[in-house]
Amino acid sequence: MEKLDLSQLDNEEKALEIRYVVAKYARFWPWYALFIIIFLIGVFLFHRYTVEEYEVRGSLVIKTNTSPEARILDRSNIFNSGINLENDILRLRSKNLAREALKKLHFDVEYYAKTNIKDIELYDRSPIRIDVDWNHLQVTDTPVELVILSDENFKLMPPEGSVLDFNPAQAAGDENVFNKTYTFGQEVETARSKFTVHLVNSGRVGDIVIFKFISPSALEDRLARSVNVSLENQYSSVLTLTTTTKVVEKGRDYINALMESYIDYDLNEKNKIQENTIAFIEEQLGYLEDSLKQKERELQEFKVENKLLDVSAEFSNILSKMNSLDEQNAELDYQLAYFEEIKRYMEQKSKDFSDVIAPSVIGVPDPLLNGLIQTLVTLSQDRRKLLATVNENHPEVIKIDVQMEKVQDALFENVVNLIENTKKQQRSIQREIASYDAEFATLPESESQYTGIFREFKLRESLYTYLLEKRAEAGIARASNVSDNAILDTAKQGTLVFPKKQQNYALAIVMGFLIPFGFIVMRDIFDDSIKDQRDLKKHFMIPQLGIIGFSTKGTNKVVLEHPKSAVAESFRSLRSAITYLASGKNTKKILVTSSVSGEGKTFTSLNLASAMALGSKKTVVVGGDLRRPKLAQYFNHSDKVGLSSYLIGKVEAKDIVIPTEHENLYFVPSGVIPPNPAELLQTQRLKDFLAYLESEFDVVIFDTPPMGLVSETIDLMRLFDINLYVVRQNYTVKDHLVMINDLFNNKQVSNVYGVFNGIINSGYHYEGYNYGYGNTYLYSQNNKYMYNYYGDDLETKKKKIKSKKPSFVSKVKKLFRTR
Repeated sequence: MEKLDLSQLDNEEKALEIRYVVAKYARFWPWYALFIIIFLIGVFLFHRYTVEEYEVRGSLVIKTNTSPEARILDRSNIFNSGINLENDILRLRSKNLAREALKKLHFDVEYYAKTNIKDIELYDRSPIRIDVDWNHLQVTDTPVELVILSDENFKLMPPEGSVLDFNPAQAAGDENVFNKTYTFGQEVETARSKFTVHLVNSGRVGDIVIFKFISPSALEDRLARSVNVSLENQYSSVLTLTTTTKVVEKGRDYINALMESYIDYDLNEKNKIQENTIAFIEEQLGYLEDSLKQKERELQEFKVENKLLDVSAEFSNILSKMNSLDEQNAELDYQLAYFEEIKRYMEQKSKDFSDVIAPSVIGVPDPLLNGLIQTLVTLSQDRRKLLATVNENHPEVIKIDVQMEKVQDALFENVVNLIENTKKQQRSIQREIASYDAEFATLPESESQYTGIFREFKLRESLYTYLLEKRAEAGIARASNVSDNAILDTAKQGTLVFPKKQQNYALAIVMGFLIPFGFIVMRDIFDDSIKDQRDLKKHFMIPQLGIIGFSTKGTNKVVLEHPKSAVAESFRSLRSAITYLASGKNTKKILVTSSVSGEGKTFTSLNLASAMALGSKKTVVVGGDLRRPKLAQYFNHSDKVGLSSYLIGKVEAKDIVIPTEHENLYFVPSGVIPPNPAELLQTQRLKDFLAYLESEFDVVIFDTPPMGLVSETIDLMRLFDINLYVVRQNYTVKDHLVMINDLFNNKQVSNVYGVFNGIINSGYHYEGYNYGYGNTYLYSQNNKYMYNYYGDDLETKKKKIKSKKPSFVSKVKKLFRTR
C-alpha cells in the first residue's frame, strides 16, 4: 500500500488557510479604498497648507595648533592628535558668534507675501527693504501690512485675519503708524517705532507686503539654537554645520556668514599678538622721536657755535667703538626690561597672556624662550575661547590650566637665568665703556662735549631705526596671517526635511489600510458569533446536513411563494438529505431547534415542510414553541386553539390539525401560551399526539423552543427520527454551541444534524463562482444561467446583470448586512 504523504496535506491545508484569510478580509476592500482616499486627501491638504522646511549645510576644516612644547610638557597628550573639536563646536553655537554673523545679514526684518494659504517669506525677493533704528524703542513680532501705492508712496495698515487663521489675535502694534501714507526713504518715527522704508524693485504698484521686526537679542538666541554642529567622521577634523529653515536662501546666507565669522574670529585672535607688538613699538617710538629730535638740534647748535666740523682722527676709532658698545648696552636694557616684564607676569600667576609680546619681536634669539612663550600665548587664547562658552570648571579648561602651569614653571626658570646673564653682559660692557671714557678725558673740552652729544644722538638714532624695523616686521606678519581653519564647502542648496511628502503619502496608504483592517480584525476578535462554515466547523461538532442562503424576499414562506428561488432550492437540497437519512421510515419525524431565539427555527420548519409538501409528501408542521408562538402568524391563523389546548385536554388531535391552501401541507398552531409549557410537553398526551400524526402524515416537523433557553427540548429530541439544530451566520454565539456539543459527545442525544442558516457568503469568491466548505452545492447569485433555468424574477435579474457594477454605498451595505 502506498504511504500517504502527510506533509503534502499539511502544506495544502496551510495554503487553503492563507487563501481563506485573504478572501475573508479582501472583501472589505471598499473600506480600505475609502480610508486610503480620505488619508491621501488629508495628507494633500496638510502639504498644501504647511510651510515647507529645508535643511541647509556647510562644512569647516579645523586645524590643530597645539605646539610640540605643550605636548612634551603634557605627557598624556604625546600620542594623540591634539585636536579638540568640542571647543570649536561650542564656539560655533555661541550667541557671540551668532551676533557677529548677524552683523553681515539683514535678518532683523522679516517680509511675507499676503496669501490665504500659508505664510510665504519673501526674504531677498521682497520689493522693499526696511532699515530699523534699534537704539530707538521698537514694536517687535507684530505683523504690519504695507501697500505700495506708487513708486514714491506707500501706506501702512494693521493685518487682517484670514479664513484659515484660527488664532487671529495679535499683539498690539503701533497704532500711530497705521492708515497713513508715507514716502519711500522717509523716516517713520513715533514713540514706539523708528524705521525707514526703501523701495528695492519699482513697478510693484498694488503689491501688499507683510513685515515684522525681530529683536536682535531674540534673533541671536534663536539662530544660535537652530544650528547643529557635528563631526563629519571620527578620523577627520571637518565640522558640518546644519540648520533648518523655511527659506533656503536665508539659511544658506546664515550658515555662510557664520563660517566666515568663525574664520574672522580665529584670524583676529592670531593678529592680536602682532597688534599688541605694534602698539608697544608705537609707544616706544613716540618717546624716542622727541628725544632724538632734541639731541639732533643740540648737535647742530654745538657744531655751529664751536665751528667744529669733525673730531680728530685719533679719537674717531675710539668713538666708533663706544657707539657700538652703547648700542649693545641699549639693546640689553631693552631685553632686560622685557625679561622683567615676563617675570612679573609669572609672579602674578595670570591666566591671560594675550598681551605678552613675542621674544622674536624684541630681538631675543633664545629659541627655547620663544617656543615657551608662543605655547603659553596659544594656551591662553584657547582658554579664553573656551570660557566664552563654558565655565572654569569644565574639564577642558582644567586641562589647559595644568598645561599652562607646567609651561609657566619652565618659562619662569628660563627668564630668571636670562635676567642674570643679561646683567652680567651689561656689567662687562659698562666696564669697557668706562675705560674708553677715561681716554676721552684727555680731549679738549669742546671735543669732549661734542663727543658726548654725538654718542647720545647715535644711540637714539640706532634704537629708533631698530624699532622701525621691528614695527615693519610686525606689520608684515599681521598682513600675512591667515586662519588655520578654512571653509570646505559653502552652503548652497537645501534638502526638504518637512513635510516628507513621499513618506507621508506612503504612511497615508498604510494607515488607510491598517485602520479599517485593524477595526475589522478587532471586531472579529470581540465578535463571538459564527462567521462562516469554516468557523462553524471549528466550533460545531455535529455533522452539517445543509446550508440555507440568506433570503431577501419579503415573506417567510419562501418555498411556497418563490419556489424557483435559490433559497427554495437549498431547502430542496435539505429535503433530499433528510430523505436519504430516514429512508427506512414510513413517517419521518423531524425536530427543529437552535440555541436561542431568532436563529430561524420557525423559518426553517415552515419552509422545510413546504419543500416536503411540494415533493408530494403529506406534511404537517407543528408549532411546538409554547412560549413564543410564531407559526400561526405565518399562516394568518389565530392561536386561540392549538397544541396547548390539546395537551390540557380541551380538544382532540384532529381538531388542531389545520390544512393550508397548499396541497399536502398542514400545520398545528401552538395555541394559547400556557403557564407550564415545560410540563405539558413532557406529558403522555404529547406522545399520543405524535403517534396520531405519524399515522396520518408522511412527514412531521416539530418546531421547538431554543434548547439553550429551556429544558424540555432535550427530552423532546429523543422522540424524533431527525433533530435539526439551526445555526445562523453572524448571529449564533460560539459559546451557545457548547451545550449541544457536550450532549452530542456524551451521546445524550442522537440523530442530531446541523443546518447553517442565513448564509450571505460562504467562502471564496472568484469571478462569478462561489465555493463553499460543505458538501451542499450553492447556486451562485452571480450565475445568470441559474435564473434562466429557475425563472425567479428573470427580467429583474437580467437588468441587474446588464447594469453597471453596484455603487460603493451598496457594496458597503452588502458587506455589513446581517439577517
